[in-house]
Amino acid sequence: MDRQNQQLIRDIEQAINGEYSAIQCYKVLIDQADSKEEKEQIREIRKDERNHYRQFTQIYMNLTGRQPTPKQIEECPKSYRRGIDVAFKDEQKTTDFYLDIADQATESYIQAAFRRAAADEQNHAVWFLYFLTRKR
Repeated sequence: MDRQNQQLIRDIEQAINGEYSAIQCYKVLIDQADSKEEKEQIREIRKDERNHYRQFTQIYMNLTGRQPTPKQIEECPKSYRRGIDVAFKDEQKTTDFYLDIADQATESYIQAAFRRAAADEQNHAVWFLYFLTRKR
């Protein structure tokens, strides 16, 4: 396997771990949210993250022939306000990371999956920013 493919696989592993961590932490945020509207929106965001996780896992398995071993790469913040602040920043960084993966991939299905996920992440960031501005 060439060096470019190895880097792509490492990046996809990192994406899988990021999605796995978001799924865990967004469950905590849902429990901490004080409004029904915020709980519902974070549930929708978490559903997107689970879809990304499944897609990225399938891509990883197609490329490597093996199942990834996801791990939580960050601790969930203890407070709701800190949690949505961290989520906002993470979603913003993840948007750029996924676009970089899409640019480095040569397979069109991988490019499409990561571009779509990047758009979702940007949408999530807007929601978290909205929640942050309401909490001031």
